[in-house]
Amino acid sequence: MKSFLQRFGGLVLAVLSGFDRLIFRGKLCPLYSPDGMNIYLAANKVLRKDFDHHVAQVTRQVLDASLIDTAKEQKLYKYLNSTKIDKDQVAREFAKQSGIKEGLVCLLQCVEPCWSYELGKDDEGLLTVQGKPRKCSNLYHYFLQPQFGWMFVRLQTWFPFEIEVYVNGREWLARTLDQEGLGYQRSDNKILWVDNWQRAQEVLDGQLRTNWVEVLDRLQQQVHPLHPGHLGKMPLTYNWTVFQSEWATDVVFASQSELERWMPVWQRQALNYDSAEILRFLGRVNRLQESSSLRVETEWKHFYEGLRIKHWVGDNSLKLYNHLNVGRVETTLNDASLFQVYRTSQTNPDGPLDWRVLRRSVADLYRRAEVSQKVNERYLEGMAVVKESRTVRELVTPLCQRVAEPGQKAGRKVRALNPWAKEDAALLLAISDPKWMVAGLRNRDLVAALYPEAATEPKEKRRRSAHVTRLIRLLRGHGLLQKVPRTHRYQVSPEARTKILALLAAGNANPEKLVNKAA
Repeated sequence: MKSFLQRFGGLVLAVLSGFDRLIFRGKLCPLYSPDGMNIYLAANKVLRKDFDHHVAQVTRQVLDASLIDTAKEQKLYKYLNSTKIDKDQVAREFAKQSGIKEGLVCLLQCVEPCWSYELGKDDEGLLTVQGKPRKCSNLYHYFLQPQFGWMFVRLQTWFPFEIEVYVNGREWLARTLDQEGLGYQRSDNKILWVDNWQRAQEVLDGQLRTNWVEVLDRLQQQVHPLHPGHLGKMPLTYNWTVFQSEWATDVVFASQSELERWMPVWQRQALNYDSAEILRFLGRVNRLQESSSLRVETEWKHFYEGLRIKHWVGDNSLKLYNHLNVGRVETTLNDASLFQVYRTSQTNPDGPLDWRVLRRSVADLYRRAEVSQKVNERYLEGMAVVKESRTVRELVTPLCQRVAEPGQKAGRKVRALNPWAKEDAALLLAISDPKWMVAGLRNRDLVAALYPEAATEPKEKRRRSAHVTRLIRLLRGHGLLQKVPRTHRYQVSPEARTKILALLAAGNANPEKLVNKAA
């Protein structure tokens, strides 16, 4: 990030890096297989024919021991009859109405899909326990916790009693700043200004030194106090893993207007990145062949608070967006196996160290943070080194002239482009869509983009296809499309994308702002 700060240091107040969202899952691993359930039943002397009665009885015990009765007495309980209801919004309404500042905010109960068991028969007709997707009641406990602030713990009330814990690193930071009496300004989960930036970073760093197993076990005991008593003679401990992590690097600008001036520049630059460059940001430059099967996509959106650029690599993502005076680069890891950690073998903890697959386990959380920070830094470095210094006139003038058609006899030319004409503007907008960046586009793709309503007559289909063929010839003549060898696909080159985005930006520019800038 050195180059980025060297270039923009005069505009930046501070840089804060740390976890934004963390979702942990606790599992009783042996109970996630039918064999494990059979061992549990044998240990507790439960006959197969009594399986349904037994598990229903255990579920009732779990519910009786939960916080439902307390929540109902305090009028903090609600049953949700649909999984589509926004639970966070419901919980915040509870907090607003009750005025709770600390402790249990509410308990929400909802029937949701889960992995559980039912009694069935094997090939020989004998009763057996079978694992399958089902639906069961889940309890969502929302808290304003002294250390973590706003958070929730979800408990599955059927076997195998999975637990999910959500915490927010910036919420944790704000709680700590409140307790230490440090002044700060906050919007959503962004810290816009703080009295002591160094102390704020120390708090975020401290999250990595947390004994997460101890913390998560305490939260489990709070919402599921019956554990492990309900397991009888097979007491098990929860194995805690990181289901999802978001590591955010916040570049806090002194001026919102300065950040807003640079965001469109970074957006255009991000749209020029090909899949190899995006993989490089995620540290896979030496493993491109292995990464060839990964889905690599780029998307940009304009929200009311600013721009967002997002890259997907498989199930992981990297994004840049702005909110007021904060520009945030954020790496989200759902599949940690794409990365490595230097550790001993899990089956031989005293053995030699080697580079091994990064696990979901909380034991590798520090390494997860480390690789995410490196991804963010590489992305910011990329934003610092590329700059388009040519004017719109220099970029666009060649497109507004007749040029020779590629691959044809000398003398044959294609017409000039008129970026302000309706047809040409629609054509440029269609090929600028980021979804064509990786796989490229075909004749049929461009037809679908230019003609929203599908043709029903074969003659009309042929006419549209022939028209788009001529448009592709026009775009190739101006160097805006390149043929992908041995395919029917075409790619927009980075140079062409720069020209197209410059045209679109100029076409959408506000005349008053342009006149003011010129003055």
